[in-house]
Amino acid sequence: MDSNPSSAETAQGSIYVSSAVTNAAKILVVGHFAVGKTTLIGSLSEITPLRTEEKMTQASVHVDDLRGVTGKTTTTVALDFGRLTLSEDLVLYLFGTPGQQRFMQLWEDMARGALGALLLVDPARLEETFPVIDLVEGYGLEYAIAVNTFDRSATYGEAEVREALDLLPDTPVVYCDARDQRSSAEALIALVRHLLERTA
Repeated sequence: MDSNPSSAETAQGSIYVSSAVTNAAKILVVGHFAVGKTTLIGSLSEITPLRTEEKMTQASVHVDDLRGVTGKTTTTVALDFGRLTLSEDLVLYLFGTPGQQRFMQLWEDMARGALGALLLVDPARLEETFPVIDLVEGYGLEYAIAVNTFDRSATYGEAEVREALDLLPDTPVVYCDARDQRSSAEALIALVRHLLERTA
């Protein structure tokens, strides 16, 4: 008997949505350049995520600010896409936005129909989050802040993050490591709870 997976399966699971699924929700994973969006979607997706990464070249040296970023050799040029089945009849689609200003024209289409956004933040580069917050709020999306801790020494308490980003009191702030599935899931759960509270 052949035990190889069929062409409709990947190492992470079937590429097809179960026929029992009757509802789908769209969530954006947003943040500035090199904050960990692709990594977070990869840690959560039950299918091999779609990635539109390209190698960074000399042409981007004066465009993409790599200060405070180590080991980054590729960048998202369109979107990341992943899928997560939440229950027998509900599936969540995760869309990761590119972080650079030159790709912001993609946001309008990606924001259409989204329930909300998980906004990743690098604690060492908090100032780079303001343009992203402006975009999220401009599209009328509810959001939660996920401080991606990586393994860096720059850490701030929740009150400091709230003050630095001038957040509303009810905006969730959680800490996560985008490389870790459980940690990423807890950040996503915080956003979903916030969305449920806002629609209750």
